[in-house]
Amino acid sequence: MPASPLLDREPEPGTAMTSAPVVQVSPEEVRADEHFCSLLDDRALLSGPNRRLRDLQLLYSVAKDFMRGFRALHFVGPCVTVFGSARFDEKHRYYQLARDMGAAIARMGFTVMTGGGPGIMEAANRGAKDARGRSIGCNIRLPFEQSHNPYLDRWVTMDHFFVRKTLLIKYSYGFVIMPGGFGTMDEMFEALTLIQTRKVKSFPIVIMGSEFWPQMREFMEHMLKGATISPEDLDLIKWTDSVEEACAHLQEKAVKQFGLRRQRMPQRSAWLGEKALEAAQ
Repeated sequence: MPASPLLDREPEPGTAMTSAPVVQVSPEEVRADEHFCSLLDDRALLSGPNRRLRDLQLLYSVAKDFMRGFRALHFVGPCVTVFGSARFDEKHRYYQLARDMGAAIARMGFTVMTGGGPGIMEAANRGAKDARGRSIGCNIRLPFEQSHNPYLDRWVTMDHFFVRKTLLIKYSYGFVIMPGGFGTMDEMFEALTLIQTRKVKSFPIVIMGSEFWPQMREFMEHMLKGATISPEDLDLIKWTDSVEEACAHLQEKAVKQFGLRRQRMPQRSAWLGEKALEAAQ
């Protein structure tokens, strides 16, 4: 029996159903990609073994990132961090919800902390300024340049995503999760995992934007049925679209639980150039 014509020869590049089209890359594009990668310490850090001296340099880069963050954020006061997408403009309903939530957080006396970028982050910082409260951002340095939003009293720009994420959690007594993409999911589950494993205290987590989350809630219930999480793990989350309910939850689980009104702030050192972050009067 003769062989099928389809098997007589190798398929042309890009013609097989499972193959992506072959794209010709110019030398200029190769150089541009290499330059892009050279600007990312994380690319080298996560690429496997390096020369010993290079790994030592990368370790120093991480330590420098942490120290820069510690100095910038040490006196910002108790924070609530708002996570969410950078892609919503000010006309979007989630932008307005985040702005209202930022204002409400500021009125409670918290400092509003975000990733410092546009979208939901900008909205929450803007809400804090609407309420004449404190507003800070922990931004990330990227080759294509994500600039900080204009509603910040203080900001710090990090080189490493994981350092930035640590700082966003370190100074916060609660987390508000707005609709977002991969980065928001990463930040949300990082916070949940740290609380679940008791690496940090049981800080309140509020998830807002109910129309965005039904599949996520269903999947969490699926995890519960599969015994990969416990019933009390779902109790860590407050689902609501109400700013008032969110604030009541923060009041009960953050202010009362941790006695923030009784908290003493660290002493500042004029010799080290340390400054407090004061709200507008």
